[in-house]
Amino acid sequence: MVKISKYKSHFGLHETPFGITPDTSFFFSFGNHLEALNTLLVAAQSGEGFIKITGEVGTGKTLLCRQFLKLLGDDFVSAYIPNPFLEPRTLLLVLADDLGIPQEKNCEQHEVLKAINLHLLHLARAGKRVLLCIDEAQALPIETLEAIRLLSNLETEKRKLLQIVLFGQPELDRRLAREEIRQLAQRISFHYRLRPLNWDETHFYIQHRLRVAGYSELRLFTRFAVAALWFASHGVPRVLNILASKAMMLSYGGGRREVGVRQVIGAIRDTEATPLIKTTSRVLKVVSVLIVASAAVFIGLAIKQG
Repeated sequence: MVKISKYKSHFGLHETPFGITPDTSFFFSFGNHLEALNTLLVAAQSGEGFIKITGEVGTGKTLLCRQFLKLLGDDFVSAYIPNPFLEPRTLLLVLADDLGIPQEKNCEQHEVLKAINLHLLHLARAGKRVLLCIDEAQALPIETLEAIRLLSNLETEKRKLLQIVLFGQPELDRRLAREEIRQLAQRISFHYRLRPLNWDETHFYIQHRLRVAGYSELRLFTRFAVAALWFASHGVPRVLNILASKAMMLSYGGGRREVGVRQVIGAIRDTEATPLIKTTSRVLKVVSVLIVASAAVFIGLAIKQG
């Protein structure tokens, strides 16, 4: 079994760079992730009632959510629901518990809603804003979405008492398009769609995570290894992390301090069950094209200099 301390020492790291847990110290403040974060912060400060962030599996929604909550000022009180497959009453009870509102076990739904309203009014008088983040919102039952709409009705003459941010997969858009909850969809004033990383973002993403983890050398992954990672992962950060981590482990096992295409191909083969990764032959073709293109550029420069 590999000793993690020896593994980190081998690459000059103080922590592993490509974990799949949403660690905010690794948040990638670049490209559309930075745009999404800024959208959230502006929407929160402007007091908008409903905000929606969507993206495919593994594009970084949960990490974005946690970074957003981390950056909220002291004038915000936040609640976070990570698993929202809940009936309406249970969701209200979870929210009440998160806000520190005591509730009887057998209280009715309208009683919970009333208690939440009173608590929100109390916080508003104290100069506080309350924000609820719901992760994996595509799993919300229709009845619970309706309960969330009722929560958004809580307001004073000047502003909403509760701001709500929905984070979900693209299925959330289809769910909100249903006729019976169209009123909720109409209330969403800010929306952002997280997309996979492009080639440049992938390069900077890998460098960013390595730097945060303590890597101080010029380059760990070769240019062609990065190209193979981007192509195989389709730019999805979670898949990229899995492949990069496995490729580094293969390099460590072989006593190498650099990760090349061979290690990435090995990682891809070991992760063949991942839906986004279809075959290694496609990756090899792309890398071959890059090698030929690089060689052509090199030859062209040599001819000009000659």
